[in-house]
Amino acid sequence: MPIDFNQQIIDEFRANGGRVGGPFEGGRLLLLTTTGARSGKPHTTPLGYLPDGGDRSIVIASAAGAPKHPAWYHNLVAEPRVKVEDGVFTYEADAVVLEGAERDAIFARAVEADPGWQAYQDETARILPVIALKAIDGGPPAGPPGDSLIAVHGAFRRELELIRKEVAASGAVLGAQLRVNCLTLCEGLGHHHLMEDNGLFRYLDQAHPELAPALARMREEHHTVKRLLDELQALLALENPDRATLLAEVERLTTELEAHLDYEEEQLVPLLNGMTA
Repeated sequence: MPIDFNQQIIDEFRANGGRVGGPFEGGRLLLLTTTGARSGKPHTTPLGYLPDGGDRSIVIASAAGAPKHPAWYHNLVAEPRVKVEDGVFTYEADAVVLEGAERDAIFARAVEADPGWQAYQDETARILPVIALKAIDGGPPAGPPGDSLIAVHGAFRRELELIRKEVAASGAVLGAQLRVNCLTLCEGLGHHHLMEDNGLFRYLDQAHPELAPALARMREEHHTVKRLLDELQALLALENPDRATLLAEVERLTTELEAHLDYEEEQLVPLLNGMTA
C-alpha cells in the first residue's frame, strides 16, 4: 500500500474516530505503530483486524499476497512492543506471532469470515503470519470526560452495527469468527457497565444526589442489557443457533442499548464536561 495512501487513511481514521471510507469502509480497522527494525523510528500502518475476545485483537501479515512479509511484520518481530489505535483507545500492546494449531485455527476462522484471506494465501508461497495484539495498558480516551463517554458509546454502536450486518448476511451455519465477534461485544459491554456501576455511578451518587432518579434508571437499564447479553451468549453457546432467532436477539439488544446510551449521554455528558470547565 503506497505510503501517501496509508497516510490519507491514517489522517481520516484519526479525524473521524476510526471511521474511514474507501477500501476499509464498513470494516474493522486499527492503526498499528511499530518501531523500525533498522531505523528505530515509529511507523504507523492501517490494518484490518479480527476481534479475539478479551484483550486480544488479530492482524494478518498478508501484504495482499505479496512474496515478502510486510515491513511492519519484520518490525514487530524485532520489537514486539507496539502501539494500537482503535478509534477510541490508544494503548500499548505486545505482538505475539501465533504458531501451529492456534495459528491455523484462527486463520481458518478468518477465511470463513472473509475468503479474501485465502485468496491472498493462494497468491504467495509464504505462510501468512497471524499475530495477536495483546493490550497491556489502557485508560479513558483523551479529552473531556463527557466526550470520552460519547466516544466509547460510539465504538459500541459501530461494532453492534457491524455485527447486525454480519448476522443478516450469514448463512445457515453461524461462522466461528462471527460467534467470536458477538461474544467479544458481550464481554466489552458487560465490562463497561460494571465499571460504571462500581465507579462513575458511585461517585455521582455522592457528588450529585439530584441525579438519583436518573442513576436508578440507568442501573435498571444495565440489568436489562445484561439479561439480553446473557440470553445472546446462551444462544451463541448452541452448536448451531437459528440465524433468524440470533438476528432477533441482536435487534432486541440494539433497541435497548441505543435507548440506554442516548439517555445516559443526555443525562451525563453536559455534567461530566462541565466538571473540567
